[in-house]
Amino acid sequence: MTELIITYTLVNGGVYALLAIGFCLIFGVARLINLAHTAFFMLGAYGVFFFIRRIGLGYPETIALTLVIVTLLGMLAYRFIIDRLREHHAAVLLVTIALAIIIENILLWLFQGETHGVQELIGGYMYLGGIKVANQNILVLGIAAAAIIAVQLLLTKTKMGTAIRATAQDAEIANLMGISVSRILLITMGIATLLAAIGGILLAPTRGVNPGMWGDPMVITMVIVVLGGLGSVKGSIIGAFIIALVEQLSTFMLPEGGYLIDTFVLLTMVIVLIVRPGGLFGIVLEEERL
Repeated sequence: MTELIITYTLVNGGVYALLAIGFCLIFGVARLINLAHTAFFMLGAYGVFFFIRRIGLGYPETIALTLVIVTLLGMLAYRFIIDRLREHHAAVLLVTIALAIIIENILLWLFQGETHGVQELIGGYMYLGGIKVANQNILVLGIAAAAIIAVQLLLTKTKMGTAIRATAQDAEIANLMGISVSRILLITMGIATLLAAIGGILLAPTRGVNPGMWGDPMVITMVIVVLGGLGSVKGSIIGAFIIALVEQLSTFMLPEGGYLIDTFVLLTMVIVLIVRPGGLFGIVLEEERL
């Protein structure tokens, strides 16, 4: 049982981390709470279903097309909708939740309300530590880990990452230093949407796709980001695996109490915030952001 808990914690935690990092980047750089974030995760999952099941493409072409299309949609949504309201935070909340519901209803109209299955990216099993683990789960963990490492390297080792972190620390000063803040915000939205789409592609084969699949991940993502500390990428990664572990422990310890999982997840966040009101890695100084 311990091995299974560890395996599924790592797999789910990796996908949660992708969603949480994207949400954290948008908040840290643009100071926006994007409630449509997991709607792009859902579009990534539906992209796999559509191009494979309806069009008949192979996985390489499907993944490439899905990532490009969903990322462009996210950037267009930011450029023509969210950016125009960036200074009005309440309006951003309302518009992004409306955008998520619109996307949900369009998918409901196009594909109906039932859950559709998607074939695995890779079949078969492998034995690790004496337990049988699906190759699909190993692939999910590997891709999620690679994406997380890539984002960390981007933020810490590239000029673009320096510009993103400078904008997160003080957009006005970054602008005076010659950094195009509007361009950096658009790129950040693209990165966040790309990460969400990757998460959707990875989870589609194991959970299927349906038009309401964005709701629960949105709650989980917000819990993770708050638990880890608003604006902290490191906190989002660690918080993702903590929440994934809580989910797995709840599932294995109370197999008939699946409806209580969200309760335990929220309780974990509340306990952490009571002890550390700023979250595990809450920002004490502005320069610590990202």
